[in-house]
Amino acid sequence: MKGLGKMIEDPWNTIQISEARRVDSQGKHDFFWVRMPDKSVGLLLRLSDETSEIRPLPKLKHVDVSYQLVDEQNCYCVTLGESTHVDLFETLCRDVVKAAEEAPDLQSALARAVRRTLRWHHLLRGGRNQGMSLEEQRGLVAELAFLRELVHHLGALKAVEAWKGPDESAKDFELPGKFFEIKARRSAAHPKVRISSEAQLMDIDGADLFLRVQDVDTSLASEGENLIDHVEQTERLFDGDIMALDLWEQRLATIGYSPEQVEQERRWHLGTNRTFEVLDGFPRLIPPMPQGVDGVEYTIRLDACSEFERNFALDILLNKEAADV
Repeated sequence: MKGLGKMIEDPWNTIQISEARRVDSQGKHDFFWVRMPDKSVGLLLRLSDETSEIRPLPKLKHVDVSYQLVDEQNCYCVTLGESTHVDLFETLCRDVVKAAEEAPDLQSALARAVRRTLRWHHLLRGGRNQGMSLEEQRGLVAELAFLRELVHHLGALKAVEAWKGPDESAKDFELPGKFFEIKARRSAAHPKVRISSEAQLMDIDGADLFLRVQDVDTSLASEGENLIDHVEQTERLFDGDIMALDLWEQRLATIGYSPEQVEQERRWHLGTNRTFEVLDGFPRLIPPMPQGVDGVEYTIRLDACSEFERNFALDILLNKEAADV
């Protein structure tokens, strides 16, 4: 393909058929704008012989994602099949390049490129993108902290499969024989948590139920981790497992997370956490509710839960059972 080595910045409107031009003359990795032999426009990342392909690849409507030999060099290619969407496609491509350019090496750049393409796949498929309230962000930070623990004990795929909160399940995490409801609270707030439905602490036949209360504080500051940092810290745990990464991207799209809408200076600080086992006698409302009563919300004082607190490490709570399933 002509022009693969040219260090020129130019979009597709001046690129001829079977020609490629470098996206950024100062870029760390070899990204090129390209016009394919069938006249479709695209973006390609030139790989080395040592770069391992990441599969399976995301499937987008009107967009083809593939590995192709270009001038006898393997490349990660994203091409547009419907020219009427070229403006949106250019935005997608620039976002992919921006994400990959942050990677220190080519293998990591390919992983970031595939990951960002996956995110577009789920956003375009219908994930909501209205931004998250502060309380939704606080809850996400708490759930991500627990998810990272699960990855450590169970592995990436089993852990992210267990994360049901984004699907509006009654329980945030569902494992074989173990269910976990995660609640986030300000460390300085009154020692209580809000239960958002009568089903949230309802018993599950044949399963143990735990309530984990995570302190999460926030401030506008120059130091600490913002929401993007918490998400990316978790996301790195899924590198190398494309099935786990695909499911992770689905979860993020469902909850409406968008890095563009994150307050850069808002920091989220994890504090202590407490775990309670929900058994008979635990302070809660238990269905069935009286006839005509629905959509119940209530609060639980943590001082009333002290006899149910469990100080075991997570691997002991899991009893290794879920890891063996």
